[in-house]
Amino acid sequence: MELRTLRYFVAVAEELHFGRAAGRLHMSQPPLSRAIRQLEADVGAPLFTRSPSGVTLTVVGAVLLDEARGLLDHAERVRVRVGAAAGAATLTVGILGDGTDPGVSRLAAAFRRIHPGIDIHIRDTDLTDPTCGLRAGLVDVALTRAPFDETALTVRTLRADPVGVVLRADDPLARRDRLRPAELNDRRWFQFPQGTDPIWQSYWNGGTPREGPVVRAVQECLHAVLWNGTVGMAPLGHDLPAELAVVPLVDMAPSRVVAVCNEGDTNALVRSFIEIAAAAYRH
Repeated sequence: MELRTLRYFVAVAEELHFGRAAGRLHMSQPPLSRAIRQLEADVGAPLFTRSPSGVTLTVVGAVLLDEARGLLDHAERVRVRVGAAAGAATLTVGILGDGTDPGVSRLAAAFRRIHPGIDIHIRDTDLTDPTCGLRAGLVDVALTRAPFDETALTVRTLRADPVGVVLRADDPLARRDRLRPAELNDRRWFQFPQGTDPIWQSYWNGGTPREGPVVRAVQECLHAVLWNGTVGMAPLGHDLPAELAVVPLVDMAPSRVVAVCNEGDTNALVRSFIEIAAAAYRH
């Protein structure tokens, strides 16, 4: 199994849709579909159950997803350590959230202008680790959202976004101008896997223990709402499918966009990245 093919598989498994996964990978759908079919042939079993609306993981696919994530994480650690030993001028940035955020685009343009010779590696992460692999040594700096456990980390707030609750568009509550978390106490909220940072989990559950389906990626959250009527929180100002609606939540602290590095990090590129990020997000 090639690492590239495993990355393709993880993208499809997280998006649960070949078209969206192809867009995320910046490739067309036919070669992605061929790669997954070849992987299924190599494994000797179907990895997905396909339907006109998308795909779902088979039992074999779920096992491979866990293993593939571990292999890809290990490969990234190897790359980072070898690069550091070689003294390569690289910076690995973990990103959680919307890569189309204008702040990200301004940051990328400014960083390229100031550091044109630096090779940037982006690690796009799911919702299970708000530090984007920073604690595990997978990235040098993270562009993510707070709150989470900040022990031994340096956190710089770049922006604060109000949040809302995502509902099906035909939900009676979707017609409200605003809601309070307490008004959703009888609903099922999506959850993150066991072992996820409890501060992070609590925030996205409105500060109250909840029950509901376990999700890892943004698309899984949206599908949980669409298919099962689950509710969950999201920053305001992001495009949603027409079948979904977002209602602003009151009595909720905003979601902070932050740049994070390890406490005491002396890497000049990391410090420069955070300063450039702070300037880019002020505009």
